[in-house]
Order: sequence, then C-alpha cells, then structure tokens
Amino acid sequence: MARIIVVTSGKGGVGKTTTSAAFSMGLARRGYRTAVIDFDVGLRNLDLVMGCERRVVYDFVNVINGEANLNQALIRDKRSDNLYVLPASQTRDKEALTREGVGRVLEELAQTFDYVVCDSPAGIERGATMAMYYADDALVVTNPEVSSVRDSDRMLGILASKSRRAENNEEPIREFLLLTRYSPERVHKGEMLSVKDVQDILSLDLLGVIPESPAVLNASNSGVPVILDDHSDAGQAYQDMVGRYLGEELPHRFVDLPRKGFFSRLFGG
Repeated sequence: MARIIVVTSGKGGVGKTTTSAAFSMGLARRGYRTAVIDFDVGLRNLDLVMGCERRVVYDFVNVINGEANLNQALIRDKRSDNLYVLPASQTRDKEALTREGVGRVLEELAQTFDYVVCDSPAGIERGATMAMYYADDALVVTNPEVSSVRDSDRMLGILASKSRRAENNEEPIREFLLLTRYSPERVHKGEMLSVKDVQDILSLDLLGVIPESPAVLNASNSGVPVILDDHSDAGQAYQDMVGRYLGEELPHRFVDLPRKGFFSRLFGG
C-alpha cells in the first residue's frame, strides 16, 4: 500500500507546488513508483511546473465523477518512468471534491504506487481539507516570516484533529517541517526568522531548508522540477530533503552565512 503524503501550508505562495514537484520527482529518481495529485481545483498549476500542461486530457474531477478512469487521466512524466501526474480541473468548483470520491481514487492509486503526493491548496478551504484527510505524512511548508509560521501552526491543529487517522483514533499523521526561501544573510540582518526560531514555534522535525534561489523560478518557468538542477543550491537542498524523508542522516546545508576567506576578512570584502 502506498504512503500518502500531503504538502500543505497555511499561507499561499510559500512553495508547495514547487515542493510537490521536486519531492515526487526525487522519490521517483530513487526508484519508487510515485503519483502526484493537484488538489487546487479551479487553478491547476502543478502540470505547468511539471511541464505536462499540453498533455492534459482528463483530470482529477473527471475520475471522481466517473467520466474517465484513472489510467486515462494519469500523465507519465517524460523524464522518469516512475512518476505520474494527476492534474486538477480548471473549470470545476472545489465542491466537486468529495470525501468518498477522493478516498476511492487514493485507494486505487495505493494498489500500484509506493507514494502518493498530494499538492494541497493553501489554507483550510475544501481542497486543502480533502488533501490532508487521508494523509499518512504531512510536509508543512513555511517561509521564515511570522505570518507564514503562525498560519502553519494553525494547520498543525487541523492535521491533528480533522484527518481520518484522528477520527479513527489511529497513529497520528507524521509531520515534517520544510523551510523555504531561506536567506542566511537576511537572518543575520534580523530581517527574517532563523531556523531555530521557526523550530521553537512549530516544534516539528526539520526535513529541509530550501535557500532563496533564482533556480526555483527558472525551473518553474521551464516546466522542470528544480530538484533536477544538480548544480543549484535549491536543487541540492531538495535532494537532501528526499534523502532525509527516506531515513538518511544528512547535515543541513545553506543555513549559515558562507565563511569569508582570508583576503576578504583582511580587506573587509
């Protein structure tokens, strides 16, 4: 049976879709058969980030409504035979997502996949609650700013109380923290919360710290998950994140100011 992972946050614009694309690609590159689902009905951005927008014929809502079967709607990634994308609908309302329909699709996916990654909309509207209800694990994505962290803290309460696991008194959802758009320079200047500040507030296992990087925007605009950019710091940070999720013990990179060389210190550069 597949492990169902929701990528969630309280605030929009923190990098959930970028993370869903990178994380699912990272799992697929490790040899795990992985499906990633866009729960943001009405907007649909995951297919753009994955570079498969022109190949969308049927979507998640079509499958829920019985207008297409899962094999018709799933799009296999051209870069990895292990990765499949289930896009959201751009023309339906979020009310089209029903608990029974979502559960049925996830149950069918769980029979043939190792991991199912759910790319959740921000906040607590219907798409977000549907994405998290069946989750086994949650990646809570936040930026190092007070409002983003506060909203993420609220999401933790919902994860703990409104999931299927909570309703059935089962083992709670495993929760992990992913800190995105991190800049050690801005932390040093007092313009941004530090990793420790965020951990003190949320008290979550730190899965990864993704540095502020132009590579993220470049990758999204190109329809390529940034984890495939082996030369960028963001791509390497996402690779580390996948490794930690799979149980590897890896040090956190890109969290400290780079040390100045001798001549830089000598001449104040």
